[in-house]
Amino acid sequence: MKINTAEFIISNSEVSKCPKDPLPEYAFIGRSNVGKSSLINMLTNHKNLAKTSGRPGKTQLINHFKINNNWFLVDLPGYGYARVSKKTKEVFQKFITDYFETREQLVCAFVLIDIRLEAQKIDLEFITYLGVTEVPFCIVFTKADKISKGKIDQQVAAYRKQLLANNWEEMPQYFVTSSTEGNGREQLLEFIDGVNDEVFKNNEF
Repeated sequence: MKINTAEFIISNSEVSKCPKDPLPEYAFIGRSNVGKSSLINMLTNHKNLAKTSGRPGKTQLINHFKINNNWFLVDLPGYGYARVSKKTKEVFQKFITDYFETREQLVCAFVLIDIRLEAQKIDLEFITYLGVTEVPFCIVFTKADKISKGKIDQQVAAYRKQLLANNWEEMPQYFVTSSTEGNGREQLLEFIDGVNDEVFKNNEF
C-alpha cells in the first residue's frame, strides 16, 4: 500500500463524536512511551503527523487520521504510566474501553509492545481484555533496532510462551518494527490493505 494522503480529522474524548464516515478504522494503542507516535509517523511517511514527546502520556484523546481517503488510523491514549492525575487517567481509560466496546467502524487494534522488555503485566492484561471483548488485534513489537536479531527472536519466543501459559491457543499475528529504520512498515501496510479489501468486498460498511 502506498500512502498518498494522511490528514488529521479530529481529536476528542467521546466516542459519539468520532467521525461518522463508514470507513474501516485501525486503532494503535500501547503503554506510554512505547514509541506509538514515531511508529504512526513512520507508517504514514509524515514526520509530524502524530505528536512525539519525551514526556510519557502526552496523547490523551482519541485522534483520527484519514488515510488515502478510505480508512482511518486512530491514535489512542497510552495505558499505564502517565503524568496526569488519577481522576484524569480514569476518564481517558474509560473512553478507551468505550471506544473498543462500541465503535462499529473498528476492524483491528494494534497493541504496541517494546520488544526490549520482558512481558509486562499491563500489556498481558490489555491483550486479555481485547480477547474477552472479542476485538480483533495484532501485536506490534517496537524499537527492534535497539537489540540484535537473535535477541528479537528470543523476546518473541518468550512472549509466545507467556501467552500460551495464559490460555491463548496460539500467538496472535505480530509484526516486528523499527520507526528509526522503517522495519515492518511494508508488512503492516500490506496487512491493512488486505483487511480493507475484505471489508469493502463484503460491504461491511
